[in-house]
Amino acid sequence: MESPPASSSSPTSVTASETDSLAKDLQNQNLGAVDEGAKIKRKLEDFNWNHSYVKELPGDPRSDVTSRENLKLELERGKGTWNQMEWNVNNAFKTYKEMEPKAMMDMSLLPHSSDPTDIALGSSSDNAIANNTAPPKRKKTMTSVFLKYFETSPDTKTRKCKLCAQSYSIATATGNLGRHLNNRHPGYDKATDVATTSVPQKPQVAVKPSQSQSKAPQIDYDHLNWLVLKWLSLSSLPPSTVDETWLGNSFKFLNPSVQLWPAEKYKAVLKEVFRSMQGDVKTTLEHVQSRVSLTLSFWSSYENIFYMSVTGNWIDENWSSHRLLLDICRIPYPSGGSEIYASLLKVFKMYSIEDRVLCCTHDNSENAIHACHSLKEYLDGQKVLPFCYIPCAAQTLNDIIDEGLATIKPIISKIREFTQELNASMELSDDFVQLTTTYQEGNWKLPIDASSRWSGNYQMVNILCKAGKSLDSVIRKNEESLENRMVLSSAEKNAVSIVHSYLDLDSFRKTTDDMCTNKDLTVGLALLFMDNISEMITTCQKSCHNPDWLRTCAENMSQKARSYNTQVCNVFTYITAVLDPRIKTEYIPETLNLESYIDEARGHFIRNYASPHHFTSSLASGYRPHQEIDEGGGGNISFAEEIARRKRRGSMSNNNAVDELTQYLSESIVPMQTDVLDWWKGNSGRYPRLSNMARDFLAVQATSAAPEEIFCVKGEEIDKQRYCMPHDSTQSVLCIRSWIEAGMKLKFKSTEIDYERLMELAATVAADNSDKIQHK
Repeated sequence: MESPPASSSSPTSVTASETDSLAKDLQNQNLGAVDEGAKIKRKLEDFNWNHSYVKELPGDPRSDVTSRENLKLELERGKGTWNQMEWNVNNAFKTYKEMEPKAMMDMSLLPHSSDPTDIALGSSSDNAIANNTAPPKRKKTMTSVFLKYFETSPDTKTRKCKLCAQSYSIATATGNLGRHLNNRHPGYDKATDVATTSVPQKPQVAVKPSQSQSKAPQIDYDHLNWLVLKWLSLSSLPPSTVDETWLGNSFKFLNPSVQLWPAEKYKAVLKEVFRSMQGDVKTTLEHVQSRVSLTLSFWSSYENIFYMSVTGNWIDENWSSHRLLLDICRIPYPSGGSEIYASLLKVFKMYSIEDRVLCCTHDNSENAIHACHSLKEYLDGQKVLPFCYIPCAAQTLNDIIDEGLATIKPIISKIREFTQELNASMELSDDFVQLTTTYQEGNWKLPIDASSRWSGNYQMVNILCKAGKSLDSVIRKNEESLENRMVLSSAEKNAVSIVHSYLDLDSFRKTTDDMCTNKDLTVGLALLFMDNISEMITTCQKSCHNPDWLRTCAENMSQKARSYNTQVCNVFTYITAVLDPRIKTEYIPETLNLESYIDEARGHFIRNYASPHHFTSSLASGYRPHQEIDEGGGGNISFAEEIARRKRRGSMSNNNAVDELTQYLSESIVPMQTDVLDWWKGNSGRYPRLSNMARDFLAVQATSAAPEEIFCVKGEEIDKQRYCMPHDSTQSVLCIRSWIEAGMKLKFKSTEIDYERLMELAATVAADNSDKIQHK
């Protein structure tokens, strides 16, 4: 087919001779059959067409991807060829079909950045069609009205919504564009200026700018990989999980276009997220107006690395309790008291809380006690507010129980092995349930807790003592499969029975259950529990019917209890206990309820909470102390009169403060089911100064970890997660998980990740995929 040369700067004019020649050629061409039975079909390209008229035709801006005016300019500049204007119906249809999206997921889900630290939250570049051939104008349908709400990018690869700047591939069906408008912009068709108003560039969805930002960054968002990142954090899984072949294959099965980041990139992003969220933790602590109490927890990983977690606790102005992980520190070798102390000091200085920490609750280990003692000496030398440290009540009680079960631990291990077989076999389970019903040995819920924690140990003892007949029958019936290794002798059964009855394990179980379920486990309530445990141990020691080995166990248990009572015996623990309106001075152990402590408590109250600058929160809530009231006279006064007034105000303040404490202690205690923080919130008006002290001291924690983590199977799950975490991800993954669970938003370089929007997008993609599958 003839065409003008591409280098011509202007089109050749159509002369009269050329017109006559074209007319003659048309007359000589035969479109019909030449002879009978033979038909000749010709293609459009076989005709000698002169295309010079094309540049003169007006363009259709509604349907033309590349306008005719632009083609005209290209021809005039010598950048185009007439071959580009060859229109073939079959080729045009094929090109359009190739432009249809092959993947069911939004193209914006694909990652594209190669920088592991500056990922731009982006998606991969779209699979643009390297084809300059424009499709022919299609017949206008009803759905084409959606296109006026989208504008085509200059590279003709994407369309962008004029209402929210959401981008879609140029091949996205108009039906999907309509769904976007209906879901995201209800009532869009009633707006009159939408089609002509261009929306300025905004960040992609699922990104919220932080309050400190004046303008949102221009960021694309990689939906899928960020959902995977949150899954890794909340599941406490290392980034190397994404390198598992099965995981990548699973995503590719759902969508071949999906690509996960490599593990190194996830690791780098997690570290950046950790740094961003740690900044929010610092900001949160800066706004805390009360004193902070800390809890310490320790563990070792499979790499034999020793870690310490530091958690802050405080009560805000609305009497709501807060618990927030501050940091997870690696304790360097040899991981002794001095190394723990140095790591604690770094956390204090990083968050600038050296002058605001009131107490530290540790896990009873010797190294932790040594570190806390060194910390107290340091803070006392800095002449900041008083500091104290106490042992964990739950860990102490767990140690006491372990001492009581020490002699029967091998027997408990046998019963645990049977219980594990029982939980794994339907046949054994059915036999056990039927036999317990026949022997009337109670109703047992399967699977039975077989953990190595106190809850599991108690169940093992309970099975033998309350379902012994059923236990023996199942073992003897399945001797071959159980290899007769689980049969218990009479002496073993008798030893378990003695421990169960004389140590009163049921009372221990009730105590631990109450500690796990009580949301107001204050230091005062923990002291009440521990005092009751000490009395139970003393009773066992005094019994003359107990065998010698049992009295030895009781003595070891008593030694643990005495050690705890010695460590908690200080004025700060006393103040914390009496400020619990359920305890006051009536239920404090005798070892702690000393006359000298009440006088020290009054002195501490007057020194630190009676003067005006110690109750700013009361001023904010509307309380005005007497010393702010003008005593009359006005005008100029002598310096002597000013000194006299100051002394009168100080004396009045001290008297009022002492009256608050005296009045509080003189009132009767409240029922045990009373919510302590709610009680103080309702009575802070009656005790404006004392309530400030209560906010500080009631934040002191009785346990270094949640009681259920120490007594129940939940603790084993946490230990497994911590143990299996590699060092390069321990701090970032575990801290991010704790912060998300505490209600903080996941952030990346000061940009908040809106996971609610991400899930909304995922639901929309799933709905679109479902519709496509149904249509197929």
